[in-house]
Amino acid sequence: MASLTFLVNGTRRVVEVDPDTPLLWVLRETLELTGTKYSCGQGLCGSCTVHLDGEPTRSCVTTAAFAAEKHITTIEGLARDQNHPVLKAWIHEQVPQCGYCQPGQIMQAAALLKKNSKPTDADIDAWMGDNLCRCGTYRRIRRAIHTAAEGGAK
Repeated sequence: MASLTFLVNGTRRVVEVDPDTPLLWVLRETLELTGTKYSCGQGLCGSCTVHLDGEPTRSCVTTAAFAAEKHITTIEGLARDQNHPVLKAWIHEQVPQCGYCQPGQIMQAAALLKKNSKPTDADIDAWMGDNLCRCGTYRRIRRAIHTAAEGGAK
């Protein structure tokens, strides 16, 4: 066990965990931030995506030691005031079906728009391609990203 410090959603948090513990479990089990989802456990599906120093990161394959002292934003941090353009667009375009993958999809989309404020369909497909949705809401996801980029959802 080690004492590790994280800056999670703008709040400094110190936890006692094994440094090899996946960040996902630190967030969900230790810090009780359950919006970030577990799915494949291998960093392949994107359900566990968070922002680590602003970059989309698969928390299921990122160790607590690697994430220590870094800025971590979870879906709870992004959704804090319900005013984020991606969240508004997701609601406006009625993206979720089952909803399980959506926190990871939203975190990935927010990172895309931070890097590219006017993505094309090809940009979106390339950036979002590794985030899997078992319900197949990819067209609605693409539409919501365009809506967010255009500032269209109120």
